[in-house]
Amino acid sequence: MAGSPTARRRRLSIELKKLRESHGYTCAQVGDALDWSGSKVNRMETGTGRIQPSDVDALCRFYDTNDELRDFLKSLARQAKTRGWWQAHGSGVPAWFSIYVGLEQEISTFRQYQCEFLPGLMQTSAYAAELHRATNQLSPEDVERAVRVRMERQAMLTRPNAPDAWFIVHESALRNAVGDATLMREQLERILESMELPRVTLQVLTFDSGSYPATGPFTMLGFPDPEDPDIVYRDGITDAVYLEGASDVREYARAFDMLRAAAASPQRSVQVIRSVLKDYAR
Repeated sequence: MAGSPTARRRRLSIELKKLRESHGYTCAQVGDALDWSGSKVNRMETGTGRIQPSDVDALCRFYDTNDELRDFLKSLARQAKTRGWWQAHGSGVPAWFSIYVGLEQEISTFRQYQCEFLPGLMQTSAYAAELHRATNQLSPEDVERAVRVRMERQAMLTRPNAPDAWFIVHESALRNAVGDATLMREQLERILESMELPRVTLQVLTFDSGSYPATGPFTMLGFPDPEDPDIVYRDGITDAVYLEGASDVREYARAFDMLRAAAASPQRSVQVIRSVLKDYAR
């Protein structure tokens, strides 16, 4: 898959901030030197504004970078201006979620804890549609678009360079009936099929697992380049939170490790899912 413009924009912002800090300048000082505002420099470094290749060229000349680095950063700026495949679905992908989808395209590791619903990357179209309709925020056309995007995202688990994906799902999500029994049977069968993929691991956090260090669902995205730090993602009804601070990421990584230790083994988790599947067959 071609590089994600969202991930390229993030990498570019990181590199520009590193350059400024290595020279000991503030955003205001760089802005004054280039006849820009300090806020423009800040927006470029936080990824909240468009970055033109010409602006990158001006910054690199101010920082006196070598030609190789300047060409690399300008290339990132050009790639960041392209549209991702998910953006063609319009209002079916809210702006705040579009950022996440863009980052997800580039990951090498994926860690997710779900305690209310089953993982989106393993959902059937019927299950996903029920969840989207329940929000009462989307038109029937946008529900269809949103489901299509979710189905396309699932291809990441089967692509040749699939990320190492590890899911922890609370037993309550397995037993939370979305739609009718037939829908849930098909959904749990999909979960079992997904667990057979070579790069996928799933554990069930059963009701008798005891206490565990989590207060809601979260996702951790890891990237192949060590220069791109991991991200913790948590979403809500109308927005999302992205945590990139080293201390935040470290705490969520620790929590995920503790969840893994508390959850049933992958083998035992298959048995738990099959047991719940039988309940839906009654």
